Amino acid sequence: MSSEPTVSPATLLAFLQDPASYPYSPDRIEIVQTHISYVALAPPYVYKVKKAVDLGFLDFSTRARRRHFCEEEVRVNRRLCPDLYLGVVAITQEADGLRFEGPGPPVTYAVKMCYLPDDGFLHRRLRQGTLSQDDLARVVDTLADFYRQTPRPEVAEWGRIERLRINTDENAEQTRAVVGDLIAPPAYEALRWYNDWFYTHRARLLNERRVGGHLVDGHGDLRLEHIHLTPERVCIYDAIEFNERFRFLDVAADMAFLAMDLDVHGRPDLARFVVRRLAERRRDPALYDLVDFYKCYRAYVRGKVEMMRSREDEVPPAEREASRDRARQYFRQALRYAVVGSQPLVLVVMGRTGSGKTTQARALADALGWAHVSSDRIRKEQAGVPLHRRGSSEERARLYAAERTDATYAALTRIAVERAEQGQGTVLDATFGDRHRREALREALRARGVPWVFVELEAAPEARRARLQARETAPDVVSDARLEDVDRLDARYDPPDALEDAVHLIARADAGVEATTLEILRGVILLEPGRAATP
Repeated sequence: MSSEPTVSPATLLAFLQDPASYPYSPDRIEIVQTHISYVALAPPYVYKVKKAVDLGFLDFSTRARRRHFCEEEVRVNRRLCPDLYLGVVAITQEADGLRFEGPGPPVTYAVKMCYLPDDGFLHRRLRQGTLSQDDLARVVDTLADFYRQTPRPEVAEWGRIERLRINTDENAEQTRAVVGDLIAPPAYEALRWYNDWFYTHRARLLNERRVGGHLVDGHGDLRLEHIHLTPERVCIYDAIEFNERFRFLDVAADMAFLAMDLDVHGRPDLARFVVRRLAERRRDPALYDLVDFYKCYRAYVRGKVEMMRSREDEVPPAEREASRDRARQYFRQALRYAVVGSQPLVLVVMGRTGSGKTTQARALADALGWAHVSSDRIRKEQAGVPLHRRGSSEERARLYAAERTDATYAALTRIAVERAEQGQGTVLDATFGDRHRREALREALRARGVPWVFVELEAAPEARRARLQARETAPDVVSDARLEDVDRLDARYDPPDALEDAVHLIARADAGVEATTLEILRGVILLEPGRAATP
């Protein structure tokens, strides 16, 4: 039996880039690569060719499978954008090279589409500052009508928890190799734990969704760049055709992708709007209880996709590096959704001198992608003192006087509030050994509806003394506290046993930074600080 005709990626790319390849004369050609396809933008048409890959969750490895999924792509996407998808065309092997729809044997297939003007895409409107709530209302209303489908048992089956686990477990397995590179080990473990926790503690809600008609044959990849508007129509295209388990989903999971995309692009207000609009249109208040879980899943998927793209040899090196950066950002976004949902959080790492606050706060800030704001640094910056200079005892007395300390903590509070008002989380790193200063921070955050968590680090006395002793020779220490100061500082430390909040964690710093980071992340997830800390 003869093998089917094949074509190398380089030959296929050269063909798509050549204006002479097309049965018309395009003025320009732009090639866009994803991890699974080549897209040739050649106005007035677009040709999308599937890569001959098998990634487990999709299999385009044979010519027959590529043809089948091209046909599926047309069928699935004509539901929401019927005029865009023109059909499937063969790319054939001729004596003089490749050709669209020639008489020779097909080597692969392309989906032929109409070219859409750039100014109608939502991601471009957002970038230009012209995307409005009215635009998004049109999109959500279109989807709300689309979601009014006759329930299908085979679709609802994908609401079972054991089916949902397939997707999250697959994500974890396929990203295991980049743990420690693109995603911090504690973040990876915390996200796996969060998924398990959610499946266990929200099982009743998930089952109610399954039997309540909330599972649909949806879109599956509902991002800004897949939505195009004109005054006459809403075109929502590029739905997933290659795997039904990504498209058979809760409406909350579909909308979560769009909301996550708006969050990532700096418009959490519009993200809240689309979720609220769909919940109101469907009379579905339970959607709010699910959307952060599905946002977490969606952000992780985008991180995985960027990870895969960063490993493709045919992608230019600069683009591969950009994909690595985006993967890190998406994995951090996923962790933020797991830890605090769709809002900022002020995470206060506090404790006695030498307990390891700065190292731990820095690790948490890195895992979450938040700013690390240190009282030691703020104090010296305010006083105009070089960060790594430890002055004389007289200079230190002035630097650590009560009025200077009050100014330092006031600055910490101001920075945390300002960042929260911009939708950004913060990790504060300070002793916070005075209950009045803790209360001042809580009051400022409570007044603005910003959630917080105090994490008190504890360490064995000998470990604390060893850290303080090591500061004597370390070159980059900002704190002026040393072993000689520990007894005096401990005597002034007012432990937070009287905190009235349910948002106080105690973490042991002796197990190592990664283990303690994971312990803290799990603890914050369990506290659900967005509900516990705000009225």
